[in-house]
Formats: sequence, C-alpha cells, structure tokens
Amino acid sequence: MVQHDVIVIGAGAAGLMCASSAGQRGRSVLVLDHGKRPGRKILIAGGGRCNFTNYDVTAKNFLSQNPHFVKSALAQYTNWDFISMIYKHGIEFEERGHGQLFCVNNHDAKDIVKMLVDECDATGNVHYKYQCEVTDIERISESDFLVETTKGSFKCKSLVVATGGLSMPRLGATPFGWKVAEQFGLGVIAPKAALVPFTLDGREKGLTELTGTALPVRISCNNNEFTEALLFTHRGISGPSVLQISSYWNPGDVVQIDWLPSSNVIELVEKSIVDNPAQEIKTTLSKILPKRLVEYFIEMSVFENKPLRQLNRREIDTISTALHSWEIKPNGTEGYRTAEATTGGVDTKYLSSKTMEASHVPGLYFIGECVDVTGHLGGFNFQWAWSSGWVAGQNA
Repeated sequence: MVQHDVIVIGAGAAGLMCASSAGQRGRSVLVLDHGKRPGRKILIAGGGRCNFTNYDVTAKNFLSQNPHFVKSALAQYTNWDFISMIYKHGIEFEERGHGQLFCVNNHDAKDIVKMLVDECDATGNVHYKYQCEVTDIERISESDFLVETTKGSFKCKSLVVATGGLSMPRLGATPFGWKVAEQFGLGVIAPKAALVPFTLDGREKGLTELTGTALPVRISCNNNEFTEALLFTHRGISGPSVLQISSYWNPGDVVQIDWLPSSNVIELVEKSIVDNPAQEIKTTLSKILPKRLVEYFIEMSVFENKPLRQLNRREIDTISTALHSWEIKPNGTEGYRTAEATTGGVDTKYLSSKTMEASHVPGLYFIGECVDVTGHLGGFNFQWAWSSGWVAGQNA
C-alpha cells in the first residue's frame, strides 16, 4: 500500500491548483482522476480560449447559502495571483466585456492546463493516476484515510475532494463528491443546473421564430438582475443575460425582461407621434427592436398595430409595460447537458472558509464546484477553483 501526504480526487481546475499548492510545500501528492487526461472542462471553456478569471472579483459575484463564505479564499489567493502565474508562463490574454480575461493569439485553454501541470511537476512532489476509479474511502485512524481504487490502495493524511458538479455530463460529471460528503456526515444543498439556457412553451413558443437573433436586455428574477445580451434559440432563450439569471431561477418562477433597457418607450412614442403621426407603431418600434419581435407582440394582441396618431394614453402605457416589463415563465432549462455550472453542493456550514477543511473531519477537504459556491458567468467559477484549491493545498 502506497502512502502519500495528500490525495486529491479530481484533476480539474481546483484539483490541479490544490496539488501544485500542496506540492510547493513539500507534501507528497497523488492526483486521481477517472478520465484519460487532466483539465477536461478547462479545455472546452470559452470555446477553447478559457475565460480563466476576471479583473473585478468580489464576493458579490458568487451564489451560496452563506454569501460570506468565499471571502477568505478569494482574499488569500486573488485573481491577481493567478494573472501573475499567467504572465510567468508567457500566456497571452485579452480583456473582453465586463472584465473577462481570455487567452489570445497562439495561446488557448491547452496552455492553461499545461501551465497547471507544469506547476505541479516543478515541485517534484506530485504524482498522477488517470483512468482510475475510486471504489471506496475509509477513515482508518485519526490521522489516515484509505482510498481504494481500480489501480490499487493508497493511504494519506489529507484527502481533498475536487470532483466538480453535474454540469457537462459528457465529460464524466458525477455526484461522487457529494456522496463522500454524506458518507462523512456533511450536509449537501440540493444541486441544480446553473448558467443554463431556458426552454419555452405556450405563448412564448412564438419567440423561437427569432432563433439566432440577439439583443441587449435587462433580465430579472428573485430580486436579481443582469443587463447583457439575450439570444433566441430554437427551444427558448439563451445568451449571457439568460445564463446569469438562470442561477437564481427556480421552477415556476417568472422572469421579467426589459427589451429596451437604455430607452424610454413612452418618450420615444410621444416624440414619434409629433414627428410622424401617420407612421404605424410597428414601423416605429421596428427601428429599435427586431421586426419579428414587434410582430410577435402584435400577433399576441399585446397591442394593436395602428397609426401613431390613433394611440391613446392607455395604449401607450400598455406598449411601454410590454417592452419594459415583459414577463416570461420558462417551462424549464436545457439541464446539465448544456449548463456551465451547478448550484448547491457541500453545505459550507460544514467547512472552514479559511482552509476548506471539514470542521468535524480533520484532514478532509472539499474544493471547487462540488462546494455550495457558484460564480457568475465571466471567469468567476474558475477563480473559485483557483482560490479554493490553493488554500486547501496550503493546509492539507
């Protein structure tokens, strides 16, 4: 039986960061993963360009039952720390909207994975076993865990679970980490697909005729709102704004959309009445909105297409309400198949926010997406992986 100081289960973003962090402290580390290679989710992130972090990272960019939980890890290992590593390895990157950082030119997600593996290898203390299934975990003494796998039995002083959530099942996502948590008496918040498109039916089904059309909107649900692009799909709606708000949505909830977040419809219509009284409202609105969307509202009898001079105050108010406060009730989401993240996970009240160690199981750590911490779209989930992985590695 082989003994290591630390065993990390999961060779993803959080697991690799943890392994390098622990290895740099001189700890003997074994990384186990059921896949053929490390960093599979990193490789497809951002269309292969990997939105690896964000220039502006705060606790407000994360969802959790305990919104303060992320603060310690984010402060111990910041976005600037990771950016420094990027510079060290000569990886070129650019800033896109909302502070998002992506690899550019001849660099892509493969370079991020290589960087993490190189950081691990540079310590001389990190070992790997791929295509290795964990079959059993036992606490065999106050200071030792026994991990049984399809490639042998291993002992360790510290066990780190970095197995992710259920998003992107084609990459082998499983609830393994939550089962380990429950085995050792830790609570698990019910998981849900996050950063995921909505599907529509009923009256909203007509919106799918705009498939491929995108426009900036303000979208809100459960006292949260985002102003970003919305994209119509053949099954419903997607785009950054929809992915963001989906993390806050629960089945049965209504989502409110402002189709013209930077305009005042009443002022626009009143000015058009003066300038072009004979013009139809459809023509007026089609200058600032997709024509098919305007036709949808008319077909749904939300308002009538008529010359502007025939509109009364009540009709103008109705048009304004429809365009600034349109309510949609999604019939669901696209699910884990297309979700970029998972909400829920290991309940943070069972973990130390400073070390990620289970409070009543010394030596057991949970990091990354398997914890009840979910970032917004824009590199925040990767930053949580880097931060939580690093602090666990400093303590495991």
